[in-house]
Amino acid sequence: MTIYTIGFTKTSAEAFFTRLQSAPIKSLVDVRLNNVSQLAGFTKKDDLKYFLRIICSISYEHRPELAPKPELLDAYRRRLITWTDYENAFLELMKERRIQTLIPRSLIDGSCLLCSEASADRCHRRLVAEYLASEWGNVDIVHL
Repeated sequence: MTIYTIGFTKTSAEAFFTRLQSAPIKSLVDVRLNNVSQLAGFTKKDDLKYFLRIICSISYEHRPELAPKPELLDAYRRRLITWTDYENAFLELMKERRIQTLIPRSLIDGSCLLCSEASADRCHRRLVAEYLASEWGNVDIVHL
């Protein structure tokens, strides 16, 4: 099983869609809380769904249960908590939600998790992928 991840900030639409086309991705799973913000540019929900279908023949699904709670994200963005605090709280949230039972393996296998961060280093999409890998086993993670 392979889980891909991608972010969209600090990249052009051309580079973003080219990276998606370079991998055997069947669907894009949007793990953002807010997927309709003006700041999302070419990745606003309805636009992204259209572009993915037309450019890449990739389906789109929004799964906000794979996103942090708004207050947790806000606390990190406002620097009220450290990355380590955020990471630990989000891992606990995923455990509480039992995301490994909420999300079918068939949805995630060969799919790409999307969020806004340019790098997976400090991004919840990486945490989701790693958590699912630890729960399911035999999972490769590829950051595009």
